[in-house]
Amino acid sequence: MVHPGRTAVVIVGGGPVGMLLAAELGGYGVRTLVLEADAATSERPKATTLHARTVQCLARRGYLPAPEPTRLEGSVSSPFHFAGLPGLQITAPASEPDPILKRPQAELERLFETRARARGAKVLREHRVVELHQGTDGMRIAADGPHGRTFFESAYVVGADGARSTVRKLAGIESESWPATVSAMMGLVRVEGADAPVAGWHRTPRGWVTVKEDTDGTHIRTLNYASPRADCSLDPSLEELRRETSWILGQEIAMSAPRWLSRFSDFTRLARTYRAGRVLLAGDAAHVHFPIGGQGLSTGLLDVLNLGWKLALTVRGEASEGLLDSYDAERRPAARRVVDNTRAQVTLMDPDARFDALRSVFGGLLAKDGPHGPLSSMISAQDTVVAGSPGDLSRWEGRFLPNLPLRTEAGPTDVIRLLQDGRMLLLLFGVHGDGHEKAAQKWAHVLRVVRAERVADVSCNALLLRPDGYVAWASDGDDLDATLAVYLASGRTFIGTAP
Repeated sequence: MVHPGRTAVVIVGGGPVGMLLAAELGGYGVRTLVLEADAATSERPKATTLHARTVQCLARRGYLPAPEPTRLEGSVSSPFHFAGLPGLQITAPASEPDPILKRPQAELERLFETRARARGAKVLREHRVVELHQGTDGMRIAADGPHGRTFFESAYVVGADGARSTVRKLAGIESESWPATVSAMMGLVRVEGADAPVAGWHRTPRGWVTVKEDTDGTHIRTLNYASPRADCSLDPSLEELRRETSWILGQEIAMSAPRWLSRFSDFTRLARTYRAGRVLLAGDAAHVHFPIGGQGLSTGLLDVLNLGWKLALTVRGEASEGLLDSYDAERRPAARRVVDNTRAQVTLMDPDARFDALRSVFGGLLAKDGPHGPLSSMISAQDTVVAGSPGDLSRWEGRFLPNLPLRTEAGPTDVIRLLQDGRMLLLLFGVHGDGHEKAAQKWAHVLRVVRAERVADVSCNALLLRPDGYVAWASDGDDLDATLAVYLASGRTFIGTAP
């Protein structure tokens, strides 16, 4: 348990990942402090894509609108790409939010920060962490701020402080890494002249240039497979970006009015563990990869939606002994899949002619991938499953439950709305389930029980859902008590607040 005079959790890093975690913990009544080095939210253009599974989980936690609780047949698809090759379709059930959400990272960060502050989280900006000490009963953190060095104590520290994570380094968490093989630049500029490239993806024998127009100017990204790897901590000049773009496209391109110039590469890192005692990692602090396919922000937010309820229950003394360890066991393999597919895409994008046959094969696969194919499911993280409980498993366990429309005594609703109070959810279908309801009584402080009419899509009498929407147990599997004991401890009153 946490001493009343100290913070339960210190989150280092106030980007969208850190702010979402603060909002999640605040929703469970957990005392949370965010330490952020920057003075304000950065308006620099960064990630803008959220994929289907992230959108679905955010809706279940109340951060995005839920669809009307009526059955919607069929599915909805959005066009996407794989390694710059068109033809991929990201598809989700029509009862879910649209499978791809385009929203600037800064806008999401402000949304999560507003929610975090409303739930009691404290945010200290211009505080840079410089020391981290882990003891048997808690953490001691030192940060340099506007008024000098300040010390903080907490039960846990979460590093959400980006690719160059100070928390990861101070905690001594080692990583697997893969060196850069390409160099890239990006910036918002004004492109002038009749030879200005049109919007879209441009591949030449020297590399790639992507062009996107908006009201502020032209977003240019370059990808160079030939030049030496530059120091990514040094922003390029306008002339460097202009020269690189012109060289790749094979014609002179005139640019002016530069904003937000930066450089990056395909350097890749994956932490060997997401937990070292009382220190945990999330987002780019845990995994860094080439930003192809818009998977970076989505992966980081899914880390939080897996970690938040587990850490909250642990702090409150309501979690089983091993629940927090399952964060690493579930999220690190998911990040490894992203690392692997982004590295594969960088190889596939190599403009050398020896990869033409490979691109041709993949182009054919994309055309046949279909709305529920393996590539679209991989990019959107809809192929993610979690480990089931020990014993006899149901085919439902570990799967993500779609947003089923439900009819309860309180009226029509759906899975999304029933999960928004943050508790585990036991759904009982039809007239059966009295034995399951009795077994769940001693867990009522963290478990909500809802009776609903039978649903054609569900063949069993009962389902137990985690707060992130994954099925923890089904009545055609092992004993409910045994599963609940994997997740929960008994004996306290639920004190969370609905998102």
